Amino acid sequence: MKRYPTRKLLGLVLLFSSLASAADEPPVPPDEFVYCTVCHGVQLMGNPIIKAPRLSGMDAWYVEQQMKNFKKGIRGVNPEDPYGYVMQPMAVPLTDAQIVAVAEFVEMTVSPAAEVTISGDVDSGKAHYSTCAACHGIDGKGNEALGGTDLTPLNDWYLVTQLENFKNGSRGGNPGDIYGMQMRAAVQLLTDDEAIRDVVSYISTLRND
Repeated sequence: MKRYPTRKLLGLVLLFSSLASAADEPPVPPDEFVYCTVCHGVQLMGNPIIKAPRLSGMDAWYVEQQMKNFKKGIRGVNPEDPYGYVMQPMAVPLTDAQIVAVAEFVEMTVSPAAEVTISGDVDSGKAHYSTCAACHGIDGKGNEALGGTDLTPLNDWYLVTQLENFKNGSRGGNPGDIYGMQMRAAVQLLTDDEAIRDVVSYISTLRND
């Protein structure tokens, strides 16, 4: 099994993200959340160079859920998920109240929409998405009651990565991650990389920029 030197990787992440963000405008979050912008950028716009996704506008309930999963070791402890591996120790020191506050901050941030970087067969992707729509809605806006988050703010490359993680078992394999296990089962219907790219390409068309 391939392993990643977590601390070394984390150090590189912080170094490169700092350089990439040097020309950005001063961050606006409360002081206790400024560290989130180190990797995810001003207003959480993301940094594709270090694979830190755009968080801006994500559902607060989903962010809270995922941060708690990171904190509990339900997510981000599989070496085959190197970027989750970096995120997990960031969540560990946070109290539940701080996690709630972070989630609320993420939801209220505004930044430019994620660029389209993935190309695929949109018509084929639409057909694949019919299964996804059961939880994420036909418009991709999600359904909290079913654990389906809003997909439209997310980077297409991040969606590809997470679908691959669900498919290979590096995410969604922990029994404590109920919705992750559901996603892991659902993504098996995407039989290859092409199908994953197709469905992500279709999701990109659901944005109402």
